[in-house]
Amino acid sequence: MKKRILVTGGAGFLGSHLSDRLLKEGNEVLCLDNFFTGSRQNIHHLLENKNFELIRHDITFPTYLEVDEIYNLACPASPIHYQFDPVQTTKTSVIGAINMLGLAKRLKIKILQASTSEVYGDPEVHPQPETYKGNVNTIGPRACYDEGKRCAETLFFDYHRQHNVDIKVMRIFNTYGPRMHPNDGRVVSNFIVQALKGEDITIYGDGTQTRSFCYVDDLIDGMYRLMNSRSGFTGPVNIGNPKEFTMLELAQLAIELTNSKSKLAFRSLPQDDPLQRKPVIEMAKSELQWEPRIALRDGLIKTIDYFSKVI
Repeated sequence: MKKRILVTGGAGFLGSHLSDRLLKEGNEVLCLDNFFTGSRQNIHHLLENKNFELIRHDITFPTYLEVDEIYNLACPASPIHYQFDPVQTTKTSVIGAINMLGLAKRLKIKILQASTSEVYGDPEVHPQPETYKGNVNTIGPRACYDEGKRCAETLFFDYHRQHNVDIKVMRIFNTYGPRMHPNDGRVVSNFIVQALKGEDITIYGDGTQTRSFCYVDDLIDGMYRLMNSRSGFTGPVNIGNPKEFTMLELAQLAIELTNSKSKLAFRSLPQDDPLQRKPVIEMAKSELQWEPRIALRDGLIKTIDYFSKVI
């Protein structure tokens, strides 16, 4: 059945890929974005689609629309962007969640929250299951994002308990792919752009810290499966790739796949930067029949192809 679906942050990296998927499934998509980090270029190919509508709007202000489902993705997600205006970042997560939950409550519809692995902070438990409560510095430079997303989860579960709103909460781990912002400061885009330009590849710390990288198509499939999962299943559920790589391994792969002459340059580690990040995905496997399928090497080749055209 054709649905009218609201995607907040729909012109962003993940939002644009989600819009592609929802349109492919035969739905109408209302893309709502204030273009703080989203880009018209990400959705340029959709603007002529009769089932796609673009609305320029900031979710910290209420909006009154008639829709069947909401995917709440609006929030700057890279440290460079969310630290540029930390107060606005917190407002987007918290006030934005209140506005979207209010809309879902009024319309009696399902709403999905794009939360983050950052709710685990710099984890003292490894890998991270959904039951882990986290280790977050509430007053650090990353807190605007970490605590904003934690508070949004609180609001989602309180609206669910108090107002019976049908919620789905996913915790997104590192995701990469085409349409990432070239200057977002994230490690995959950093390494690829530096390698393509032949610049030194900047590694913070000694490079032994780890991340797990999920290709965007896998992530969007997990998001779609969560929204359409059984009634009563709220999450939170981890969506990410449990295969772990060090920063050194990622840098070497970027150099190899771009045939770059780049050298490694080491810098001091930023405050509160997590040393390891890896999801436990047993819940996603059992509840959503989901696990990532695209290997890092294959995903990087597609991502490098995109970046080589835009930089």
